[in-house]
Amino acid sequence: MSILSKAWNGEHVRKWLECRIEAARLDQAAADKRGYQAQDDYDKAAAEEWVCRSLRMVADKDDQVAFADRIKQLLAQDEYQVTGIHDDRRFERCVRANLRKLAKMTKANEGFENTLRFQ
Repeated sequence: MSILSKAWNGEHVRKWLECRIEAARLDQAAADKRGYQAQDDYDKAAAEEWVCRSLRMVADKDDQVAFADRIKQLLAQDEYQVTGIHDDRRFERCVRANLRKLAKMTKANEGFENTLRFQ
């Protein structure tokens, strides 16, 4: 019995990225209001927003291979330049974690249907 994999749906990916950008913005605003003790949460949300913004242009092409290649390119970078974060090391760790998560989702072609704010 053969199992057919789902076809790549660029529209789902774009919608998922937009939802994650909006959720990350809300998380950053909430962490900013909480102050010093929430700097970790702010950096995590900023990392997620940065990753989603970096991949948004590639998602417009509706090409799973190009999307996966862009994730690999971003993972290969040594550092990520962003202003306004509190801890560079924590931010880079979170960026890499988000990129690995997206690489798994892209390879399996699943998880992009879940557009809830809290995942």
